[in-house]
Amino acid sequence: MIININKPISWSSFDVVKKIKSITNYKKVGHGGTLDPFASGVLIIGTDRDTKKLTSITNSDKTYEAKLELGKTTKTLDTEGEIISKMAIPQIKSSSIISIFNTFLGRQKQIPPMFSAKKHKGIRLYKLARKNIEVERKEIDIIINKLYLIDYNKSSIKFGVECSKGTYIRVLGKDIALKMGTIGYLSSLKRTKVGNYLIDESLSIESFQDQWKSIKN
Repeated sequence: MIININKPISWSSFDVVKKIKSITNYKKVGHGGTLDPFASGVLIIGTDRDTKKLTSITNSDKTYEAKLELGKTTKTLDTEGEIISKMAIPQIKSSSIISIFNTFLGRQKQIPPMFSAKKHKGIRLYKLARKNIEVERKEIDIIINKLYLIDYNKSSIKFGVECSKGTYIRVLGKDIALKMGTIGYLSSLKRTKVGNYLIDESLSIESFQDQWKSIKN
């Protein structure tokens, strides 16, 4: 079974996997592409034999909506970390923002953040980061297919992005802010699409639980 779950904020992807396990009693449950706890949106869950389908789903392009707060940044580049720096925000027009966005389109390299699930010598980077240990990370290849402005004001930008697997939107947000002449962090992140799976078709955990009960009864 493949399930399109709308992951709630503050839940880890593994929290959702555990919950689906407890609802269905399937021993084998996995997900197709991690979402950070502060993020919400499409998380594809596979159960039993359908966990084999998760590799191709994980490799699919993904679409997000994000809000970038300008003039300050956090240790984690999102709301999970404390603010560590502040900086003035230059005045900027929508045309300038769009021009900056266009510089990010296409194939490029990105360095994973320290607060991520990537491994260094078998240890998750975020575990090292929590001990204030920073290590050199290898660049990864990513592709930004679309990057578009949704809304903005003098202190924040809301944008949408369609990108390849492995893209860190937190890092993209940081890099956008730097090109604008300031610093920034993501205050919200919602994944709206994974491959052909849309957020409009995703189920809350409660809805899935109700559906499962009705199927079994």
